[in-house]
Amino acid sequence: MRRLKPLAVRPCETHDAPVSLVAWIKGTRGASGFGYGSTAEAATEGIDLSGKNILITGSNSGIGLESARVLALRGARVFAAARSVAKAEEVCKTLAGDPVALACELSQPASVRACVQAVLDAGTQVDVVLCNAGIMALPERSVLHGQELQFLTNHIGHFMLVTGLLGSLSDTGRVVMLSSAAHSWAPKGGIQFDDISFANNYSGTLAYGQSKLANLLFAKSLAKRFVGSQRTANAVHPGVIATNLVRHMNPVVRALMPVAQAVAMKSIPQGAATQCYVAAHPSLKDISGEYFADCNVTRPSRLASDAELAERLWQVSEEIVAGF
Repeated sequence: MRRLKPLAVRPCETHDAPVSLVAWIKGTRGASGFGYGSTAEAATEGIDLSGKNILITGSNSGIGLESARVLALRGARVFAAARSVAKAEEVCKTLAGDPVALACELSQPASVRACVQAVLDAGTQVDVVLCNAGIMALPERSVLHGQELQFLTNHIGHFMLVTGLLGSLSDTGRVVMLSSAAHSWAPKGGIQFDDISFANNYSGTLAYGQSKLANLLFAKSLAKRFVGSQRTANAVHPGVIATNLVRHMNPVVRALMPVAQAVAMKSIPQGAATQCYVAAHPSLKDISGEYFADCNVTRPSRLASDAELAERLWQVSEEIVAGF
């Protein structure tokens, strides 16, 4: 696996007046030529995705919807996956090309399996699986099918989807996992294998951090399994964005969102940039097993690079899926 050179960050150009810290951050660019303020359209400008099939989970809102729009704009045939066919069909009405609507409720194993089967039955070769959907920081512990809901939705559902589609993934196929800088919120040790569903001492933020670390570890494990092929797997941090993902957060935090958004948060087009870049940019055809933020490779937490932890998570995930 080839690694990109360390990021070369430069400030935005200034003219008559000094630039604020926020403006400076938003204007920085890394080795890729893109950065914090880049949008999904900018990060994919000039790329022709004609003939490519891209499956996107959570395509009906937020950065998933923007990713679907931009990748379809670049010529891809988007397989828009949402929690129901009706939601997916609404997305498809807005997309260029010949999109396909798929139901994929990630917290329901039967729905994920049906989604996989629909793709297999169509005989479609998938070029990109963009695992975008997720839920965040549930204030109260919720368990479904024996699993804590954030871990089930964010990790296990995507684990089932991706592993089920590996036989349909093209020879140069890409898997893009939406992780988060919040993977550093995970409990000590990373994954609580002795209490993976937080039956004791539940914390919404710890559970969310565990699920996002699991996304990153899954990408690392996939990349390891792809060695020797032209397939790639990478994880991304989209940035801090005010989307439907924050709907479960503390009301006080939600009330402050408009202020935070104006000062430091990314817009939805900016939030979709990194995953669209990793899904589509030709310069990344040999880059695998990496973690991207602001359209550049960055370093995740120490636990995210723990190969033994990643392999144990893969085995436990297989056992969980087998038990459904």
